[in-house]
This record gives sequence, C-alpha cells and structure tokens, in this order.
Amino acid sequence: MPETIDTTAAAPTGYNLVQPPGWDMIPLREGTSEAIKRIVDRSVDELPDDIPRDDLAKARMELIKRLKRVARQARESRAMDLHLPVERVDGMALPASFIVSEPLTVPAVGQDAGLVLSSLRPDASQSEEITIDGATGFRVDGVAQPDIARDVEFASRRVEYLLQIPDSAPPKWLTISFSTIADGRPDGEMAELLVDLFDAVMTTFRWSHS
Repeated sequence: MPETIDTTAAAPTGYNLVQPPGWDMIPLREGTSEAIKRIVDRSVDELPDDIPRDDLAKARMELIKRLKRVARQARESRAMDLHLPVERVDGMALPASFIVSEPLTVPAVGQDAGLVLSSLRPDASQSEEITIDGATGFRVDGVAQPDIARDVEFASRRVEYLLQIPDSAPPKWLTISFSTIADGRPDGEMAELLVDLFDAVMTTFRWSHS
C-alpha cells in the first residue's frame, strides 16, 4: 500500500507494507473522510440483519465520531497514515493501531547512533539497531503511562521503528509507531502477541520509488 513521502528526487517517494487481515488504513493528508466512510460502511454491513434501523444509524454515527477522533489525534501527532483493525476477532475489536509519521529531519549530530537516537527519542528505554530494506534505524520498545491532559486513560505498550530514509538530504527519518492497551497489561501475553503481529508487519516494509 504505497504512501507518499516528501524527500528528494533520489530518495524513496513512499512505502509499501502488508497489513494484517482485517486491518485498514486511513490517510491523514487527504482522503480521510472517504476512508472513514468506507470503513464504517463495511463495519455496518457486517452487523446482524435484525438490528433495528435506528440502532444501525446510532452505531454508524458512533463509529464515525470515534474514527474522526482517532484520526484527529493521530494527525496532531504528525502522522500521515493511520493503520487500524476494522474486523472483530472472536467478537472483540483489537485494541491496537500503528501510525506512520511525517518524516523528521535530525539536527547535525554526526553518525553516532546513540546521538541520533537520543535526538529522535530522548525518552527511549529499550532499543536496538535494525536494518529494513536497506535502511538503518532503531526499534524502540516501552510502555507509555496514562496522560489525562492528552485524554489517554490507560497505559499502553509502544513499539516504534525509526528508519533513516535512504538518500534523503538532509537526512530524514520515518517513524512507524505501534500502540496497544492489550488486556490492560502492557507487558502481558496479549500485548506480546500484538507486538509480534506488528513486528511481522514490519518485515514486509519496503520503500517505493514511484
């Protein structure tokens, strides 16, 4: 699923990745309303046929409001794409999502990996250096605590991939950030399974040049 990245002529112009079954993507630069409508229509079509019309209308409006709120929060976090589950698993909506953020330019800190990481994520706790499709970067794993000021009620497991965009000048970095509250335990088994799912998605990440 290609998305556009503003860099230089020689650098990649976007990215592709394979979403998990039952997931969809909401672009945040343009086409947001159309994507939300598509997801809502699909979700409402999957509801039982015997649900009263008024209840269907309420369900539609509630889902539209929720998706618009999530999309707005993602956009405020400098995201350009929001990926999220739209189908239930065993009757439950997966409490997970990931965003692809607008590219960031890092101040001149040389080639020292530690300085680059501290510039991008000064609060990083657990990190490792990685290479994906020829791009060097970092995988950062941690737990974000509740933040009432930002309307964040629960602690969440956060995993971020920070990738240097090849041939970008000045050097730019793309961040893919995964978040889940799982079953309320950010370090529990469900959280680990969802993190494994995200890591599997990232093995499919590829740069695009068209």
